[in-house]
Amino acid sequence: MVTRRQFLLAAGAAGAPRLSSRERVDRALRGAEVDRPPFTFWHHFGLEKFPGERHARATLAFHGKFGTDLVKVMSDYLYPKPAGKWYELKVESNPFPEQIQALRIIHDQLDGRAYFIETIFNSYKVAEKLSSDKEVKRLMREDPRALLSAIEVINRSQINHAKRAIEAGASGIFLAIANADPGVLPAGGYAKFSEPFDRALLDAVRSAPLNTLHLHGDRVYLDRFYRGWPAAVINYSVHGTDVPVGEVRRHYGGVLMCGLDERNFRSLSEPQLRQQWQSAQSSAGRRFILAPGCSVPNDATDAELRRLPKVLAG
Repeated sequence: MVTRRQFLLAAGAAGAPRLSSRERVDRALRGAEVDRPPFTFWHHFGLEKFPGERHARATLAFHGKFGTDLVKVMSDYLYPKPAGKWYELKVESNPFPEQIQALRIIHDQLDGRAYFIETIFNSYKVAEKLSSDKEVKRLMREDPRALLSAIEVINRSQINHAKRAIEAGASGIFLAIANADPGVLPAGGYAKFSEPFDRALLDAVRSAPLNTLHLHGDRVYLDRFYRGWPAAVINYSVHGTDVPVGEVRRHYGGVLMCGLDERNFRSLSEPQLRQQWQSAQSSAGRRFILAPGCSVPNDATDAELRRLPKVLAG
């Protein structure tokens, strides 16, 4: 067990000047010392039926209330549905216009005080949202070429969106990959129907400094993502996968965004939050952002969410 005093001394925090949110994230990217680890968390606001301005206000209010160092922008707007069969699609130049409007507002209001990244669900997931998981699997069996063609069109549209997001000021995309898990697809299925598109999407914005792989699932194929992806950060669920941070760190040299138990977040006491923080950072080292493995519960109260920034404030 790393004591509070040992941790602070190791981090060089004793007597160190207070850093800004951007400085903490910059130092995590470089593997430099910090006063405390940068942190973030997020949940779904359920505002996909409202204009982007309202979504931006909710995002900024959440960041301001809880002092997150990295603003992870949710993205719940729906991909445009075709008039005919769900998989007969055309490339969209701007598939999520309200989201782009929200990003522009967030950029203007943050005014450089903190980085923000744009959530993008991978194109296989978008196909499921346009139809259903069962329908995607049916098309995979009966007409795999049609499925690949549909995912290709979705991905080209998503690349257009990703580029617009970076132009709007985002410092990277948070690519949510929920199908690199045997509960969704076998490894070969992910390799054929998703991985090439996921790589192409990230590659289109590879110059962004905070591209993040969000590896969703309790049995995710972690070893597929350790090398060769144009992303600076991996986010995964330590507590869902039961894969220790130290095990991932042995194979991956980039920034690890992880450590907190998202499923039980509401009930975690301050000592438990501190223990999860210190355990994760002691294994991850300096290239580390403290975060849950996925969104915290949408019904978490302000009092429950404030426990983490209070713990980090010391």
